[in-house]
Amino acid sequence: MKADEIRAMQAPLKEKYKTNPEEAVITLEAKGSIGEGITCRVDTGKKMVEAGLHPATGGNGMAACSGDMLLEALVACAGVTLNAVATAIEVELNDAEISAQGDLDFRGTLGVSKEAPVGFTKIRLHYNLNTDASQDQIKTLLKLTERYCVVFQTLNGGVELNTSHSITG
Repeated sequence: MKADEIRAMQAPLKEKYKTNPEEAVITLEAKGSIGEGITCRVDTGKKMVEAGLHPATGGNGMAACSGDMLLEALVACAGVTLNAVATAIEVELNDAEISAQGDLDFRGTLGVSKEAPVGFTKIRLHYNLNTDASQDQIKTLLKLTERYCVVFQTLNGGVELNTSHSITG
């Protein structure tokens, strides 16, 4: 895709959202249901994924780990955003690999230590770029990718999170 093609594709949406900001607010949704053993089947919209305990918490390693899935969502969003931004600002990427690593102390989630946090304490996102772009172009590309990556911004800035429940049966 070329820069003019992505601009043409997004221009009517940008105009629509400027004119009617309420149309730009969309609720995304994920659903799952508990499965066999200690698993949860998550409908990704493309295929069903079975998530389970990480081996560090007693899992057998056969089910997807939700922590891995969080990092995968970050990599996916960062990769799509990187590609879109590169196209829009006409930075030629011959190839790019995106990786994320996150540090967890499983004592927290297992209740072994109240001092150990539950959740990631640090996430590192890395881009391995194959490009002839200048350092200034790369700096701009990465700055804009970070700015417009939904998952990065959500993790980086935090988000209001609420829970609710209902009882059936």
